[in-house]
Amino acid sequence: MATGAHKKSIYGVHPGVSIMQNWIATLKEKSGRALEEWIALIRTEGPTDNKSRRAWLKSKHKLGTNSASWLADRAEGRALEFENPSIYLEAAGRYVDEMFSGGKAGLQPVYDKLLELGLKTGHEAKACPGRTMVPLYRRHVFANLKPTTRARVDLGLALKGCKTEIPRRLIDTGGLKKNDRITHRIPVSALSEIDGEVKRWLKIAYDLDA
Repeated sequence: MATGAHKKSIYGVHPGVSIMQNWIATLKEKSGRALEEWIALIRTEGPTDNKSRRAWLKSKHKLGTNSASWLADRAEGRALEFENPSIYLEAAGRYVDEMFSGGKAGLQPVYDKLLELGLKTGHEAKACPGRTMVPLYRRHVFANLKPTTRARVDLGLALKGCKTEIPRRLIDTGGLKKNDRITHRIPVSALSEIDGEVKRWLKIAYDLDA
């Protein structure tokens, strides 16, 4: 491979990127200042620490919690990944490397196999890593992969509306009562546990999000 060539990412761009780009594009209209103007204001007139900056943006400038938090982070040079698809995809690989480092490194083969199966559930499936888990999207999140402990990866499944009888192996997360997307999980500690049933329920979750 030629020097400087880029390997195509196996991950997809998180839906939050387009949401953030739209938010930035309309920020001046909605708040009176563009992104660069907010950053300059925070750095010159705002408090010096992140927590105080968030509170200051909310109290003095009447911004919502999410807007205040994100602008405070941006003023520190963080949270850049959700502004640009290429930056996000570079960060996505790092997120996964960090998730499966140290004591959780032994779970990497389990994660890799579950990811492979998840992406094969249908042509619309894509994985969009965050810092602590890897959600799988179709129209919405239909599953996620999370190294919950050093001994297992939890395969979360969105099974709201499922008419098929759900076996005891699938642990109820309480998601239906809490109105969370993920309603059940399958704990996986070894490659030998990734069987036809795991594949079947991933496909069911994918199909439910049609």
